[in-house]
Amino acid sequence: MEPLPSSVLPAGVRSRILYGINGLDIHVLEAGYETKGRPAVLLLHGFPELAYSWRKVLPALAAAGYHAIAPDQRGYGRTTGWDADYDGNLNDFRFMNLLRDAIGVLFALGHRTAEAVVGHDFGASVAAQAALVRPDIFKRMVLMSAPYAGPPSIPIDTADKERPSKAPDIHAAMAALARPRKHYQWYYSTRPANENMWRAPQGVHDFLRGYYHHKSADWEANKPFELAGWTAEELAKMPTYYIMDMADGMAETVAKEMPSPGEIAANKWLTEDELTVYSSEYARTGFQGGLNWYRVRTTGRLTAELEVFAGRTIDVPSAFISGRSDWGIYQMPGAIEKMQKVACTNMKEIHLLDGAGHWVQQEQAAEVNRLLVKFLKAS
Repeated sequence: MEPLPSSVLPAGVRSRILYGINGLDIHVLEAGYETKGRPAVLLLHGFPELAYSWRKVLPALAAAGYHAIAPDQRGYGRTTGWDADYDGNLNDFRFMNLLRDAIGVLFALGHRTAEAVVGHDFGASVAAQAALVRPDIFKRMVLMSAPYAGPPSIPIDTADKERPSKAPDIHAAMAALARPRKHYQWYYSTRPANENMWRAPQGVHDFLRGYYHHKSADWEANKPFELAGWTAEELAKMPTYYIMDMADGMAETVAKEMPSPGEIAANKWLTEDELTVYSSEYARTGFQGGLNWYRVRTTGRLTAELEVFAGRTIDVPSAFISGRSDWGIYQMPGAIEKMQKVACTNMKEIHLLDGAGHWVQQEQAAEVNRLLVKFLKAS
């Protein structure tokens, strides 16, 4: 696999392939690489994104004196060596293995530590795991869009109690609503999900345009609020990109909210040329690699590995940045409060930015860059 051409990258950002890292050849974007000895900042993207999602952040971190590094994570982009087969080995996508990938990138580039690990969306799960498990490597943590509520718990003091009753079936409850619904993460875990998006009737490019628009501040109906609990009725208050209509795939879901040609032309945070970088990559790879991350979470088969850290907290200096129009803050009821009060003992800053939805580092890049550099220098 060849690196991305420099013509699609900002000045000072280069693309390269790092070979033989945990079974992968990992594609990275980096800035600030010219000067040896700079402290590293590792940037981890989410779904359906790429290292390219950090294109507006990399130069700012380099200008502030850092070696900024953004990999295409396992299952994405120009990173190769992972299995795109739905029936392949799901263990490769467990979170501890994704962390191993991230540490491998850092070490391959000559760093034994990182000044910070920064994660957006599903990348925040890997970033949190990094700060939880290896605070000796990752000195600070910044999460974007996805709060971290801590590792899964292990029931305690159960020996003399009766067998617990089975939890109510939230999916059956959503399906039984007057307007039947389904949760996007469990939909993403199904076999047809990849084909639905990869072979979307509108094409991959327009599918991604609709998806990014629907979850951004440009979609004016994104006015999130805290949900009362994990119930079908509460979850159904979220937009359809999270709690989907039962009959629709994600391609059909976002097609209903496709921006107009005028809105597309006016979009400065994701131009058509920039979107073409994403759509060209996903047209080639499909979406299954990223969808496997959801399958790891929803099947619960690999949860025991994370339960080893039950009760452990993240104690490194931390910050949280999100768009004020981002429903991702609230999709897990109570998560942002638990992050502040329990999971992260050294949470220095929380910022909700006006004019941004889910893609905060793209929608409001200048303010994100200012906050990131300020946090790194002050903490």
